[in-house]
Amino acid sequence: IYHGEISTIVNFFNIKNLNPKNYYFISSHEPCSLCLSAITWSGFDNFYYLFPYEETNSSFNIPHDLKILNQVFSIQNGQYNKSNKYWNSFSILDEISKLKNDKEKTEILLKLDKIKEIYSKLSHNYQENKQNNNIPLN
Repeated sequence: IYHGEISTIVNFFNIKNLNPKNYYFISSHEPCSLCLSAITWSGFDNFYYLFPYEETNSSFNIPHDLKILNQVFSIQNGQYNKSNKYWNSFSILDEISKLKNDKEKTEILLKLDKIKEIYSKLSHNYQENKQNNNIPLN
């Protein structure tokens, strides 16, 4: 099973003559180390994510990204270089907080609440059934 970012990259390059620098790469969760590398190697110069590592860990009980970054790369608290030679990464939540129009901000935050509710249900289902899968980090 591909991570969402990997699936996106594979499908993106199945379409001919697209330059990744002309597109926004959007991810539901802050990309894991595998996906950070894939985004880099594929030539995207940006990505935006909704759920940061801390929330993936605390709200969804999935600490693997933080643990791998720490154990393999000695990166503490997921603090990789978010702006570098290859790309810039952006938290969608941080970008929303910069909005000056309060009405627009409120509307977007209400939509985000619905998205978070859906992810919470998906996470609950995953947690209840993870003992039945073959994911090695569980």
